[in-house]
Amino acid sequence: MANVATIPSQGQILVNIEDMSMLRDIRKAISLLKGVGKITVPRTKRLTSYERSLRDLDEGRVYDYDSLDDLIKEIEG
Repeated sequence: MANVATIPSQGQILVNIEDMSMLRDIRKAISLLKGVGKITVPRTKRLTSYERSLRDLDEGRVYDYDSLDDLIKEIEG
């Protein structure tokens, strides 16, 4: 009796794109390939203002002033 390997009916390929301006052209090129059914692009999760604030803290984009007057002087230039 012979062993027969089954071929999956569907598969996925993950493509990392560095230049997102090329996304439309890459999707078009992939869709021209025989056997390609559906192309989906996962959307990035939008961060809440709280999550953006935490990221600013982690990346050091935080300014410290001794008083409100010091902040106003900095803003005025």
